[in-house]
Amino acid sequence: RDPERRTDHLFGVPLAPPSQQHINGSIQMADAASAGQSKPEEGGRGGFGRGGMGRGGRGGRGGARGRGRGGASSEKEWVPVTKLGRLVSAGHIKSLEEIYIFSLPIKEPKIVDILLDKKLKDEVLKIQPVQKQTRAGQRTRFKAYVVVGDCDGHIGLGVKCAKEVAAAIQGAIMVAKLSLLPIRRGYWGNKIGQPHTVPNKVTGKCGSVRIRLTPAPRGTGIVGAPVPKKILEFAGVSDVYTSSSGQTATLGNFAKATYNAVVATFGF
Repeated sequence: RDPERRTDHLFGVPLAPPSQQHINGSIQMADAASAGQSKPEEGGRGGFGRGGMGRGGRGGRGGARGRGRGGASSEKEWVPVTKLGRLVSAGHIKSLEEIYIFSLPIKEPKIVDILLDKKLKDEVLKIQPVQKQTRAGQRTRFKAYVVVGDCDGHIGLGVKCAKEVAAAIQGAIMVAKLSLLPIRRGYWGNKIGQPHTVPNKVTGKCGSVRIRLTPAPRGTGIVGAPVPKKILEFAGVSDVYTSSSGQTATLGNFAKATYNAVVATFGF
């Protein structure tokens, strides 16, 4: 059979081979069709799925909206919801000591941010996974321990559990700011210079952990384990002896015992 001579299978009419002009015209039509397809809007899903509209074509729900995390323009102005917050926002209260002297509860973390004027530092002590047995299996969440302080007589400890690590850390920071309390510092020996140690022997406990803080001479430093050392540094104590007992490997109880001990300095 001659390849150059084709016939229609129905009518037996000989078909002429396609001309080069016909081929070029078909290519141009295909290019025009592909160029004329509507491009998906920025942040959309294209033309496939959901009726060919994608996310970009439904009332501008594309990627332009975003979540706005960390953006300078996305930060909303703080609107206080408590009377104490309104007093701080108006500038009538200028220090935390004015709040502590009347034993007023702090319900908004922004109060601490404004009064300490960005002096506050925070550090994550530990992140541990915790599990709960359910009918469907195990549900894992993350527990974060965070210490905050200004290294000048204010210390706070926060614990928060959440499904994600970032959410647990953020929640623990907020809890730590709300639990921020003052500590009293004193001298060992002559009252020369600024207070540098605890004023007297104090004890804190949590669970089986017991910790005792003893005043130390200037220049001694913080003699203790890494966990109480970090908490005492954030509290502004530079010289102290520590003595601990119990299951100190349980970091959460060790941190809480140290926090209770250093806060107890204002109990005398």
